[in-house]
Amino acid sequence: MIKNIKGAIFDMDGTLIDSLMLWDILWTKFGSKFCKDGIFSPTLADDKAVRTMTLKDAMDYIHIQYNIGKSGDELLETANKIIIDFYSNEVMLKDGVAEFLEYCYNKGIKMCIASATDIELIKIAVKHCNIENYFTDILSCADIGKGKDKPDIYLKALESLGTSADETCIFEDSHIAICTANKIGIKTVGIYDKYNYGQEEIRETATVYIAEVDSLKKLMI
Repeated sequence: MIKNIKGAIFDMDGTLIDSLMLWDILWTKFGSKFCKDGIFSPTLADDKAVRTMTLKDAMDYIHIQYNIGKSGDELLETANKIIIDFYSNEVMLKDGVAEFLEYCYNKGIKMCIASATDIELIKIAVKHCNIENYFTDILSCADIGKGKDKPDIYLKALESLGTSADETCIFEDSHIAICTANKIGIKTVGIYDKYNYGQEEIRETATVYIAEVDSLKKLMI
């Protein structure tokens, strides 16, 4: 499959970088700061829902649903500080990512990032991981104005890469995002992440699935 593509669109969190534990970190720190008993834990459904939202939308949602913090903006400010520190100092690439990006670069495959994360946070993470030079563009749902349940960010990524849907592949760890990509005819690589939901659904829906025991190096053939 990779032999025949000219463009690659990568999600960031859970796909390129090992960062999805950040949600658990956020909930723990929110409990300490905003809850009388020091504990905050959203329902499974809400925890799952916010992961494909922009961070602003996610924080507005959490504020409204659970009445913590003075506003969604206060939660957003707190979350941004936590995330900036993590992306600047701690985050690491997932296994095989560095080798795979170099492989794609050497094959002349155009690459961009399409993430629900704020663009400035994306830039911090990719700089820390030393992978910024691989990508011709970085796109954020926050700038597009729609989450990955809608195809807008992927259509914008195709436009940026200058490749057609049938010669492009999307790399994602989210079942919702993979379903969206499938609807517009883009091949998908589903990435296992222990912190994410719906692994069986991802396995069944993605064109190719990278399981727990594998890495993107599996595609380097």
